[in-house]
Amino acid sequence: MFPALQRDGLRHGFSTRSQGPLENLETELLETFTSAGFPMVDAVQGEQPHGNKVQAVYTPCAVRLPELDALATSVPRLPLTVRVADCGPVFFYDPIEQVIALAHSGRRGTEGNIVGATITYLHTTYGSHPENLIVQLGPCIRPPHYEIDFAAEIGRQAREAGVQHYHDCGTCTATRLDRYYSYRAEKGKTGRMWAVLMLE
Repeated sequence: MFPALQRDGLRHGFSTRSQGPLENLETELLETFTSAGFPMVDAVQGEQPHGNKVQAVYTPCAVRLPELDALATSVPRLPLTVRVADCGPVFFYDPIEQVIALAHSGRRGTEGNIVGATITYLHTTYGSHPENLIVQLGPCIRPPHYEIDFAAEIGRQAREAGVQHYHDCGTCTATRLDRYYSYRAEKGKTGRMWAVLMLE
């Protein structure tokens, strides 16, 4: 749990490494988040092709939406979900307009400035002002375990876009294999963590 996102009317979560077999991981995560109060039967996910495309969603969807690495919504009880195992999960919350977004930002997504694209999308679609946004970066891979410090770049992009309330948990996934999956450290043979964000 991230303190910056612990607010009335907002629910968030981030999973850790499972002790069970990888083939059961998705079922386990669905059950875990459902028991934590998220209606995961209605959750929406993007296909996450490592791009910078953002889209608003207003209804549940049983399939992963193509071409999307970031989702936004103003609909309560509609969980947004991204899957990561070194890439950065980036949470966005506008407490004034009551809208949220969740982005998947790895090396390529960061190079494409998906954080800036999401902030612009929230402004044009919902009237969100960057200075009102609360932006949180979750666990992701960092130097020296990865040669590119995209976590630092995500922060720079957020501040350049006008974000004043930016938070980085500072955790490296590759450093804590007891707690997190790391695609790079485990040479691709690993699971995924889920980031989930929802308006109550």
